[in-house]
Amino acid sequence: MLENEFKGASQSAVRRTARLRLRPPVEGDADFLTLLFSRPELVAHRPVPRPDAPEESAARLARDIGHWKDHGFGRWAVESGGALIGFGGVTVSKEFHGLNLSYHLQPESWGHGYATELVRESLTFAFDDLQADRVIGLVRTANAASKRILEKCGFIFEREVMLHGAPTNMYATGSFRI
Repeated sequence: MLENEFKGASQSAVRRTARLRLRPPVEGDADFLTLLFSRPELVAHRPVPRPDAPEESAARLARDIGHWKDHGFGRWAVESGGALIGFGGVTVSKEFHGLNLSYHLQPESWGHGYATELVRESLTFAFDDLQADRVIGLVRTANAASKRILEKCGFIFEREVMLHGAPTNMYATGSFRI
């Protein structure tokens, strides 16, 4: 997939599911993002399982906002009941074929089906609105909950890859070209 294949996508920026409101991230989300990525249970499955420094969270938010500016879509800020609970959606993968699905929700929202709802809406958006042919999800081996969510949403294990210096399982749905 060419990095600029979706440049200028003009889909509605805000989407809704039964319980979630998905909107583009804004600078005002910085404090929430910093708190989110300071949670040890959230960063436990990273190659270096340490919380982000505030500068790292600011850079993460800038990348998400920049992806929206460059491509017309990206990871959404995820709200439930009017409160921000995390971030997630699809982005252009620079390393692998397909759009990359990722999400991070605050631990208090785990186990309520929000991640599954977000993944399903992200897939609807990717395949129906963007006409993507493939979406990948990258999951650390020890992250059994994310593996179950991807499998429940139609992803299949494709192969192990190295990501940021650590073995990572690549799951995919759509066209299974490597």
